[in-house]
Amino acid sequence: MLRSQWQRPLLIALFPFAIACGSNLRSQVHAVRPTPAATVPTPSTVAAEAAPPSNVVAQSAPVDDPVASLIAVSERHFKAGQTELEQGHFEAAKQDFDKAIEVLLESPFGGRTEPRIREHFDRLVDRISTYEVHALAAGDGFTEKKYEPASIDELLALSTTFGTPAATPEVKDAVRSDPANHDIPIPLNQRVLSYIELFQGRLHDFIEEGMKRGSKYLPMIQNVFRAEGLPLDLAYVPLVESAFKPNALSRAKAKGVWQFMTGTAIENGLRRDWYIDERSDPEKATVAAANYLQTLSKIFKGDWHLALASYNGGPGRVQRAMKRAKLDDFWQLSRQPKLLPRETREYVPMILAAIVIARNPGQYGFDFEPEPATAYEKITLPRPVDLRRVAEWTDTTIDQIQLLNPELRRWTTPMRDNDYELKVPAGTAEVVRARLDEAAVADLASLKYYTVKRGDTLPLIAKRLHVSKADLAEANYLPVTARVGTGQKLMVPHEATVLMAARTDRPVPVADARRTVAESGQLADATPTNRVKVIYEVKQGDTLASVARLFKTTVASLRTWNPRLAGDRLNAGQRLTVYRLTN
Repeated sequence: MLRSQWQRPLLIALFPFAIACGSNLRSQVHAVRPTPAATVPTPSTVAAEAAPPSNVVAQSAPVDDPVASLIAVSERHFKAGQTELEQGHFEAAKQDFDKAIEVLLESPFGGRTEPRIREHFDRLVDRISTYEVHALAAGDGFTEKKYEPASIDELLALSTTFGTPAATPEVKDAVRSDPANHDIPIPLNQRVLSYIELFQGRLHDFIEEGMKRGSKYLPMIQNVFRAEGLPLDLAYVPLVESAFKPNALSRAKAKGVWQFMTGTAIENGLRRDWYIDERSDPEKATVAAANYLQTLSKIFKGDWHLALASYNGGPGRVQRAMKRAKLDDFWQLSRQPKLLPRETREYVPMILAAIVIARNPGQYGFDFEPEPATAYEKITLPRPVDLRRVAEWTDTTIDQIQLLNPELRRWTTPMRDNDYELKVPAGTAEVVRARLDEAAVADLASLKYYTVKRGDTLPLIAKRLHVSKADLAEANYLPVTARVGTGQKLMVPHEATVLMAARTDRPVPVADARRTVAESGQLADATPTNRVKVIYEVKQGDTLASVARLFKTTVASLRTWNPRLAGDRLNAGQRLTVYRLTN
């Protein structure tokens, strides 16, 4: 998952302070609040203090450079913000970026008067602006997370391109002396031995990495299979299917550790909607896999070779091949290329070879430390929550929260699940519950809504808000062909969050912790008696509400100062007259 995915509404709140300062100060002298001269020593003061008395021999001790020190402090705040962004801590990043700017503006030098500070200030604003542009381009928290290629595709492509090597005498000896007792039949024919040779040789590291990753899931899988009366050897099927990666996605759109197709997943009790895909949850998918394997076992009367072939190719296809050839043995069927696809013919010996190795890795030259299962706690969420909030509350990364909750397709929990169970790192459940109780509903998730007007349809609304019709429908638990009624509220996903922000005076809720004077009602009128006039150049994503928050004023005041404003929308490059507070 790329860490560079940021949410547009968040960035509207994250960057405007720095961007506004940069645009103002580049066009005119910036008026800063007077700060006591003692806050940061001036160069002349430092020089005077450093000068030794006339009767004392001057020492060669270095003289501190207050400007360099100030720039270093600003840079530390900026780098701290970078680190927070990489971890998905957007509120903390916003605060650090603000501090990087504020330490310059609040110094006796100001942001522009001293040449070195002016150069650093301009470069700092440009870097923060770059983050804004990249974040807007990268999408938002409603963009579906990234998936990894499924190992089954890679393994089958490799076997097709290069073939499988003949088993060496050493491999045959290792297999013959292997004491493991298997609970499904494993014929050690040339095809199985060839895959053991391939896995032990060219694909050694690939298989070892998969076994290491799978070691944290195996106890859970074996417990489920044991309870269902299934052979424990089948717990190693994901080694070939996905290398035990919950976010594995095949070219055929099969997903998760067990590589379920959507239809088969739903038939076996897994949920899939715009917010959730339980195929990616190892525990829930394992229960579904156990159920499906039991079904296949019954269909093929306990023949696990045919059952495994149908797990890959589908039971209907295998049954048709059996009927056509009048055969009920997988190995005989696989000798006739036209009966079964090559993928299915290779799949069964590949799975059996993986089972042989995984049951006794040391016998075949594999050596790794098993990974312990990740400890976690569950909390019940009363309303949708942005996972980035949870990451900050638990002092971890967005990646870690997503790893604990791989079924979540996006950075927000389901909209209509008022009892959704979220996994959080062990020892943090109480902290999260407390923060949930303290936080305002609007601060928990960046949900934007559209109220349906007379004559609106889903296609019309989707076109107007620049989202796909399918996303709009699915995000609201509606069929694509659904009719919408006047007054109905629709949650608007993806890019439309920025467009909606431009049409409303509601504060953007995500990561906006700064409580402005305007919000507390202390600046209800538009009089500029305690302000200095500046010209602000509108940046992409700015709204009247975000500019008002930036300058600690109100939307009404902005309209009074800019009588030519038409409507609520602002355009990048537009210039606004604003009166900044002088104290």
